This record gives sequence, C-alpha cells and structure tokens, in this order.
Amino acid sequence: MDNFRFYIPTEVIFGRGTEAQVGAVAGKYGSRALLVYGKGSVVRSGLLSRVEASLTQAGIPYKEFGGAQPNPTLAHAEEGVREAVSFGADMIIAVGGGSAIDTAKGIAHGAANPDTPLWELWTKKVPLTRSLPVGAVLTMPAAGSEMSDSAVLTNTALGRKAGINTEFNRCRFAVMNPEWGATLPRFQLAAGVTDITVLREDEQRGVLRPQTVGDRRQLGKVLDLRVHVVGRQDVQFLRLGGGRQRECGRGKDFSVHKLGHPLSARFGVTHGASLAAVWGAWAEELYRDCPSRFARFARRVWSVAEVDDLAAAKAGINITVDFFSSIGMPVNLQELNVGITEADMPQLSLDATLNDTLKLSRIRPLTAADAERIYRRALRSR
Repeated sequence: MDNFRFYIPTEVIFGRGTEAQVGAVAGKYGSRALLVYGKGSVVRSGLLSRVEASLTQAGIPYKEFGGAQPNPTLAHAEEGVREAVSFGADMIIAVGGGSAIDTAKGIAHGAANPDTPLWELWTKKVPLTRSLPVGAVLTMPAAGSEMSDSAVLTNTALGRKAGINTEFNRCRFAVMNPEWGATLPRFQLAAGVTDITVLREDEQRGVLRPQTVGDRRQLGKVLDLRVHVVGRQDVQFLRLGGGRQRECGRGKDFSVHKLGHPLSARFGVTHGASLAAVWGAWAEELYRDCPSRFARFARRVWSVAEVDDLAAAKAGINITVDFFSSIGMPVNLQELNVGITEADMPQLSLDATLNDTLKLSRIRPLTAADAERIYRRALRSR
C-alpha cells in the first residue's frame, strides 16, 4: 500500500428536502451567486426555483447561467466567466450533475483570474493560485465532482478534453437530495451508474457488493423505478467524493477514463457511455496481467463461483459487459452511433496518451500502441 493523504473538506448536506438549506449554507461562503446548470431539467423539475427561493430567503442575490453540456466545454465556461465577472459573483453554485459542477469550477477559476485565459490556467501554463468558492446541488450520483479535486473541460477548437487536479476544485458544500434523481432521463441515470461502476481507479469495485447496494438488480430498480428513493439514496451516498476513500493507499489510475476522453472530445460522446463502450476491451487487454484482481472483482461484485482466477476474471468481464448492455449503455464503439471507423484509431490513441507521453494504467503501462489495440478491439467487440 502506498502512503497517502486523505482530505475531503466539502460540507455535505444529505437527504430529502435539503435543497431548502442552500441559502443558509451558501451564506457562509459568499454573498452573490452565479447559478450554473445544464439544458433545463432542473428548471422543468422545479429544483432551480427551490434553490433560488432558498437563496432569496437568505438575502443572497443570484444570476442564472444555463447551458452546461454533457461534456462541459471551455467556450461555455469562458462565457460563464464573463457573466460572473459582470454580475460581481463571489461564489459559483452548480445545480445538476458532474457537467454543471465541472463547468462551475472552470468559471470559478476564470472569474478569480479574469486577466488570464482559462485554458492557460487549465493546462497549467499559468499557475492557479486563487479561485472562487464553489457549491453543488446534485441531481444525480456519478463522477463525484462534488467532492473531488478534479474537473474536466473540452476545448472544442483543439478537439481535446483535459482535466485539472487542484485543491481549488474542491466544492465548499454539496447538497444532495436523492429524490431529484427521479426527474432525470433514464439514459443519464444509466450513464451515472456506469461511472459508479467504473470507479476512478477502475478497481476495488466492491462498492457494488451485494451487502452495500443489494445486487445488480437493485441498480436496475433504481433506473427502471426512478421513484424508488431508498435505492437512489444508497447509490448516491456510495458515490460521495467519487470513491476517494477507496483510493487511499492505491493511487489513481483513470485509464478507462483516459480512453473515454477522446471519444467525448472528438465525437461528443457522453462520458458514462464512453466508459461502457471501451471497458470490455480494456479489461480484455489487461486481465491476464493481473487475473487475481479481476477475479476478486468478479467474485465480490457478481458472486462468480469459478475457482480458477483466469476463468473467474473472464466471467466477471462478460457479466459486466452484459450489465452495461442491460441498462442501455453502448458496449462497443459501433453502438455509440457517431461514425467511428478504423481510420480514427491512431489519433484516438495519441489523444488518450498525450502523443504517447502518458502511460495508462497501474496494472501494466499502456502505450499509444496498446491504446490503439484496445480501441480496435472495442470497435469490433460485441
């Protein structure tokens, strides 16, 4: 086990009706708020109006800024920076999921440094030394951005999706009422469940063990019966902080996420869908290098009874791919329906490995050639 430092300072307010507390908790961190949200589901559901009512009651002026994309873009965050500066916002509050939160983080960094291009801060060409406080009102569990030190934006002009890790990314507060998950489309929830399954380190998937979530049928129940609040509470609570406590002593991997990022940047694929589309091919590439790890996953998560590690690992991979398919996720690149062909494989591989300067995975370092082999397998897999 590696040495580690465990630090999650986010104040979490969890449970039914907690959106009514947004104004009270936000008042501890700022006095004027820019509200960041997506394509309008929080408007239609009434959540945004309830957040605004809470802010009004607390005497906190606010301004709405909608339009966050499923793959949040640099251009939209830059527009938000201008809105925040014009309004004089001293805090940014995201209402929605990971896309709204990552957009809010980008706006916070840019608004605190209005004379520096946001992409230069994002790519660390200019050191990030200050930011505005960010809060989150969640509608779904997924990436864990509400408590993590990371955020991702897509520079559509460059066709590049990039992340930044900094303590300034940590939200000051996160309000979580799992009832609002019932207002989301099934696909979005399925994408969130996929992100939960493919954890940040892509290991220790015991988070989905039967004694914690029930079994894989429980996750299906959360999707198919979106009014099942108890199930959504379980899933949302398990995703607190993006599973950060399960990284302790094991480091970060992100290899499946890194493989998914070019699919989002170049083809606009939703992050959860990109993970499901490459996970099987990634697992097939690596399970023979560490069969005990994949076998442990198969036995703990899916109750695979195979004694032989290789057989158990293979069975677990197959069951996981079947599970993704059962909840409506694509399980290969063809099922993404965005026109990916063999000709795209070399560039996707270079994008994922930063022109072969970044070696993916802690199981076995993956080069651009390895990544290309994974993409090609994902293109033709079931």
